[in-house]
Amino acid sequence: MRTPTKKPVRATEEPEPKTPRADRPPSEGFVVVVDGHFKSEFETAEAAESAGHELKSTYPMLKIEIYDAATRVRTLLSSEA
Repeated sequence: MRTPTKKPVRATEEPEPKTPRADRPPSEGFVVVVDGHFKSEFETAEAAESAGHELKSTYPMLKIEIYDAATRVRTLLSSEA
């Protein structure tokens, strides 16, 4: 006869792990949006724009936007550096 295996029990005081979700916009900072998908988060708009321009120079066919979480506005990145 086999003994049943026990599942680990999570303590009620232990909070659920918080991981960022890719399908929800962040609440702070700036995000590079590539073809409608949130990709990299940055503290400043300049850092996000720099990363966006680097991507755009490598892959000019991509639609790249910078999302400002504070104002909830997406700005299309122009192809000029």
